[in-house]
Amino acid sequence: MAEPEVVDVVVLGLGVGGEEVAGRLAEAGLTVVGVERNLVGGECPYWGCIPSKMMIRAANALAEARRVDGLAGTAQVRPDWAPVAQRIRQEATDDWDDRAAVERLTGKGGRFVRGSGRLDGPGRVRVGDRVFQARHGIVLGTGTAPSVPPIEGLAGTPYWTNREAIEVEELPESLLVLGGGAIGLELSQVFARFGVRVTVVEAFDRVLAVEEPEASAVAATALRADGVEIHTGVRAARVAHGPDGFTLHGADGAEFTAERLLVVTGRRAHLDELGLDTVGVDASRRYLAVDDRLHVTDGIWAVGDVTGEGAFTHIAMYQASIVVADLLDHVRRADGGADPSGTSSVVGGAVGVASSLAATGSSGGAGSVPRADYRALPRVTFTDPEIGAVGLTEQQARERGINVQVGFTELASSTRGWIHRTEGAGFIKLVADADQGVLVGATSAGPAGGEVLSGLAVAVHAAVPLAQLRHMIYAYPTFHRAVSEALRDLGS
Repeated sequence: MAEPEVVDVVVLGLGVGGEEVAGRLAEAGLTVVGVERNLVGGECPYWGCIPSKMMIRAANALAEARRVDGLAGTAQVRPDWAPVAQRIRQEATDDWDDRAAVERLTGKGGRFVRGSGRLDGPGRVRVGDRVFQARHGIVLGTGTAPSVPPIEGLAGTPYWTNREAIEVEELPESLLVLGGGAIGLELSQVFARFGVRVTVVEAFDRVLAVEEPEASAVAATALRADGVEIHTGVRAARVAHGPDGFTLHGADGAEFTAERLLVVTGRRAHLDELGLDTVGVDASRRYLAVDDRLHVTDGIWAVGDVTGEGAFTHIAMYQASIVVADLLDHVRRADGGADPSGTSSVVGGAVGVASSLAATGSSGGAGSVPRADYRALPRVTFTDPEIGAVGLTEQQARERGINVQVGFTELASSTRGWIHRTEGAGFIKLVADADQGVLVGATSAGPAGGEVLSGLAVAVHAAVPLAQLRHMIYAYPTFHRAVSEALRDLGS
C-alpha cells in the first residue's frame, strides 16, 4: 500500500464549485490537492451554461432578424450553424481542453492530479496508486451525470445527451427531444430556429413542470411558434433505432420518429463511485445529504450538483463560499486561532469572505460561519422569452400551508411590453405570504425575464415588506415596471 502524502485539503471533483473551493483555499495558504478525471471546470464551461448560451444568442439573433418585417422593413435570413460550432470550440471550450483551467488552479498555489479519486477511510483519498491524507478536510464536488431512463431498446443506441448536442458540428434534419425541462426546451428552440424539425415528448402534463403553469404555457406557445411539436402526458415505453433514425413508442401507442434522439430527463449523482462506505456514509441515496454548512460527515464537505440543491452554477459558487469559510474557520480553531493565510483579512480571498459574511449577519451570529439559505433560489430558463423564477411557486407555497396571495399581470399591459409587442409572451407573477406581508416567490417571463428577476430575488431574499415594495419608484418605461402592476393586483 502506498504511503499517504499528507496535505491540508483534498478537493475531489473540480467542477465549478470544487475548482472555486480549491483555488480560494490555496490562495489562503493551505496545501490543496485538486483531483479531477474529466475537465477542470466541469459541465458548465464545456457542455452547459457557456456554450449553450452561445447557441441561444445565435438563435435569438436569427429570430430578431425575422422580426424586422412589420417593425422596420423586410429582412431575409439564412441560418448557418458553422460559425456557432466554431465559436463554441474556439472561444468557449478550447476544443474541450482544460489546460487554461488547470493553470488557473496551479497559479493560485493548488496542486492538480488527473484521475478517478475515491475516499479510502477517514481523511484519505486514493487516486490510482497515490493516497492523500487530508489534515483538515475533504471536499466532494463530483457533480452529476445525465440520468437516462431504463427505456426498452434505448441502451446501446447513439442517442444524444446535452454533451453530444453541444458538440454537434452538422445539424440533423430532425430531432426528437425526450424531456420538456429547461435544458430540453432551450436546445429545442435553438435547433428549431436553425431549421431542424424538432419534436418534444414530455411525461408530465406540461413542459417546465416544476415552474408556474403560466410559465409552461408561455414556453409552449413560444416553441410552437418556432415550429416545435410538443407532446405532453406521454410516457416513453420503447425506443427503436435503425438506418433511418429513431422511433419512440409511447405507452399510449403514439409513435414519434426523428433522425436523432436527445435524452434530457434530469441528472443524478453517482455516489457509488466515491467510496462513501469507507467513512460510514450511505451511498444508496440520489444525492449527498448535507447540513446548512455543507457538512456530509466529520471532516467531509460537499459542494455543487452532488448536494441535490439544484444543478446551477450559481448554487455551486454560493455553496463554495460557505465551504471555504467553514474550512478556514475549522483550520483556525485546529491551529489555536491562527490565520492560515498569515493575515487577518485576505483581500478578495476566503478569509476576508468569511469575515464579511459573518459581519453581515448572514451567518446567524457574529463571528460564526454563514449558513446555506435557499429560500430565494433564482433560476432562469433561457428560452425566448426568458422565464425567470425565484423562491416558491404558488402550488409549493400552498402545500407548505402558507396563507397565499397572488398578484399577476401580463407584460403586454405595461408600456414597454406593448412597445415590444409581447402579447401573450410575458408576465409577472407574485406569490406572497399574506400573514407575513412579504413575497415568498415570483416569476418573470418576457424578453428580459432573467434580468427583471433580479429585483424580485432581492425582495424574496431580504423579506422586503409588501408596503415598501408598493412605495418604490419603478422606472418608466421598463419591463420591470410591470412589477408595480402585479403588486397592485396582489392588493386587490
